[in-house]
Amino acid sequence: MRIILVTGLGGAGRSTVAAATALAGARSGHRVLLVSEDAGPLLAGPLRADGDRPGRDTDPFRPDTDPLPADADPLPADADPLRADGTAPRPGGRDTGRLRLVRPRPADGFRREFLALQDRSATVLDLLGATPFEDAELTELPGSRSFALLRALRDAASGGHDLAVVDLPPLTEALALLALPEQLRRYLRRLLPPERQAARALRPMLAQLAGVPMPAQRLYEATARWEAELAAVQAVVEAPGTSVRLVLEPGPAALRALREARLGLGLQGLSLDAVAANRLLPTGSGDPWLAGLATAQHRHLAELRAAADPGTPVYELPHLGRDPLGPGDLAPLAPAGAPTAPVPAPAWAVEDRREADGVLVWHIPLPGAVKDQLALVRRGDELLLTVGAFRRAVALPAALRRCTVTGAGLVDGDLRVRFTPDPGLWPRTP
Repeated sequence: MRIILVTGLGGAGRSTVAAATALAGARSGHRVLLVSEDAGPLLAGPLRADGDRPGRDTDPFRPDTDPLPADADPLPADADPLRADGTAPRPGGRDTGRLRLVRPRPADGFRREFLALQDRSATVLDLLGATPFEDAELTELPGSRSFALLRALRDAASGGHDLAVVDLPPLTEALALLALPEQLRRYLRRLLPPERQAARALRPMLAQLAGVPMPAQRLYEATARWEAELAAVQAVVEAPGTSVRLVLEPGPAALRALREARLGLGLQGLSLDAVAANRLLPTGSGDPWLAGLATAQHRHLAELRAAADPGTPVYELPHLGRDPLGPGDLAPLAPAGAPTAPVPAPAWAVEDRREADGVLVWHIPLPGAVKDQLALVRRGDELLLTVGAFRRAVALPAALRRCTVTGAGLVDGDLRVRFTPDPGLWPRTP
């Protein structure tokens, strides 16, 4: 399955490009899922060439609780590419593709998870004399939106679609969101190690000795469930078919955003499959004011092309002169070509140089990294990496856990960490 995560600077048109990409995939005959809170109005415009706006009974999307049928009849060749039932024909009308919109509902998810946690923790809450909350009095807390998006991303990979397009928050928030599953799993392992849960059979006896009730078994089961759900989301984010698409409006801030995206994604080992340069003004205008704006914009566009990785395409999307409304306006805003498998991010490879230099070298690709903004510390079996505003704790490969860090260097975006085998831990050869 192909998954495209769309992000960019705030106001650059992320939701528009996400909707256009999903719509183009559906019109090509693919089964497409679009996850977005904001794309609904963009797709609710006129669907017919006669300019009539469809009514409620011809909404191009069914509710996200009503999955589209897999056995729908093929459409005639002259049918509208996006019908009222949300289906779209393959070339020639011989088969059907579908576009389904899912709007994450953070408030509903927060209430459901909070009440479930409260129920599992009832023993401890009763011990503390706490008064439980009721559904009607709960309001979502900051951060609920992130978890709703992660849940939608997890579900997107299991829906039987050919393509899923996920409309992520602005760039900085999106990078933090993509790193969240791995971070939370690390915290859970540190606070509630799996091996420590093996002692749960002793809890009844400990409760009698201490004279107070011990945490219920359901609390430990909840931890295991959270671990499994976070692992599922992380697997989707790191899957070979998942990539990030960056939407930018060429301007002074676009180049900084591209550098931030390359560095943040590189630290997470994720792939940037394309840059969408949105709202490009036409060149050759007779109006000096408009011509000046277009010239400056294309100068920034050239900077983006020069800063992007050689294998990363930069798509040029036109300015419509108005806010896009409906599938007709979205058609020219989809990056050209059908979604293909993304180029994988460079691997974090371990180079064996023991014979020549007596060391192992861990190559960590960090495109655009600057030496004075780089720091690394080994803590047990982890390497704590700080690159500019980003930080990640990375588990060391098994071979490097028996070594000591003896140096590091940054060469053209490649962080090379040198490890010397520890004689007391490294296997001896006869």
